[in-house]
Amino acid sequence: MPSTSDFYDIDSVLSEEERAIRDSVRRWVDERVLPIIGDCYVQGRFPKELVPEMAALGVFGANLPEQYGCAGLNNVSYGLIMQELERGDSGVRSFASVQGALVMYPIFAFGSEAQKTAWLPKMASGEVIGCFGLTEPDFGSNPAGMITMAREQADGTWILNGAKMWITNGSTARVAVVWAKTNGDTDASSIRGFLVPTDAKGFSARDQKGKLSLRASDTSELVFSDVHLPADAILPGSGGLKSPLMCLTQARFGISWGAVGAAMACFEEAASYAKNRVMFDRPIGGFQIQQQRLAGMLTGIVQGQLLSLHLGRLKDAGTMTPQQVSLAKRSNVSMATDVAREARRLLGAVGVLAEYASMRHMANLESVYTYEGTHDVHSLVLGQAITGLSAFS
Repeated sequence: MPSTSDFYDIDSVLSEEERAIRDSVRRWVDERVLPIIGDCYVQGRFPKELVPEMAALGVFGANLPEQYGCAGLNNVSYGLIMQELERGDSGVRSFASVQGALVMYPIFAFGSEAQKTAWLPKMASGEVIGCFGLTEPDFGSNPAGMITMAREQADGTWILNGAKMWITNGSTARVAVVWAKTNGDTDASSIRGFLVPTDAKGFSARDQKGKLSLRASDTSELVFSDVHLPADAILPGSGGLKSPLMCLTQARFGISWGAVGAAMACFEEAASYAKNRVMFDRPIGGFQIQQQRLAGMLTGIVQGQLLSLHLGRLKDAGTMTPQQVSLAKRSNVSMATDVAREARRLLGAVGVLAEYASMRHMANLESVYTYEGTHDVHSLVLGQAITGLSAFS
């Protein structure tokens, strides 16, 4: 009988290296994340003590080149890492995803050689943690409307003013990649990326209070009040809204895999419970309604696994498109949200307890459903790809 966690024998089409990487991260999650993450969620804290171990595993910027201290893995291996981290918790995957895809990637893609050598090795080792400042309090799904502004001074330095909202790692980071319009130009074409040290005068980060989702994650508001930056703070290769959107494509790729990991965790918990919980003198897994629920969950997971795997192969071949990433993010997060809800319902009353994972994943996935492009925005991205007509303007 096929394994319920790999019903379509996906292991058979992974390389030996890909399986080994996945298994090493899986063991670490089982041993180090799962025993504490329920308490971290209740306490509302990110387990910072795990960061050195994550760095030692090579999960930060894992698909970036070895010359900068990164693991140099292919994109399928990177995806499998994201899958396993989110099998632990969305907050843990988000931490690694922001560090690698949203901070290290833009430095690699748009930074000078001096910026790459100065920052990437330290970020790969976990010595420096970063955050990504794009979303603003009034401009979430429409980043082109941002009002954060950087003005160049006569000596080539910059002064930054504005605010960013919903920033993962914001209160932990030592450096922020901040996207701002420049020199009073309100057009999106003026957007550039800046490396902003978080100890700079005029920079402040405030924790987001009252979260009911992603509680084991550091989420902050960033405020810039006449922050003076050196001339070399700008990412020289950045230009226009395309640059931060390229970063988001990298992050969304990882999210499509991570969502599958969350769904797997919920499904495995529900399947185990169904076989052991006795009601009306037999395991509840023997009742048709629960078997139908489990069958639907498994079907969605297999579809998500195959979708992300093929997307990873396309990315490794250099043929992946942002629209394909939108489809995968949209589909897999929706699937995982449904799986988490059905798992919680199968668990009954105990499903609301922190010692079980499904409700924690369910709450987390509501945030994942919204961030990195909401489900509805990705629907419009796909609608434009299908019709050639934009619904955004």
